[in-house]
Amino acid sequence: VQLVEYGGGLVQAGGSLRLSCAASGLTSSSLILGWFRQAPGKEREFVAAGSRSGDSTYYAESVKGRFTISRDNAKNTVVLLMNSLKPEDTAVYYCAADRSSYYSRHARNYPYWGQGTQVTVSS
Repeated sequence: VQLVEYGGGLVQAGGSLRLSCAASGLTSSSLILGWFRQAPGKEREFVAAGSRSGDSTYYAESVKGRFTISRDNAKNTVVLLMNSLKPEDTAVYYCAADRSSYYSRHARNYPYWGQGTQVTVSS
């Protein structure tokens, strides 16, 4: 499985960004797809994930109500729409995939990772 992220960049606080992740090697409908982030000096943390069908979504408390994860299994992609961004959202964001049947909030449970994309939110 290969994952490639798109999007990211620099935005002012209160702004929005859209991250995309394209999966190849397996159909995305057979994968749990999620997003994690890692800020300098901090551990990688869970941001959001979606079930294989996309019917169920899961969020970290810190982003709930501001971020939305969605997936298009026909295009093998997952999107993270980030609104009302805050400086504390600044991090490298990673797309992650797992072939298990249920999502996890733990990075160690995801065997497949993208290269990461930088998101910087200025105050």
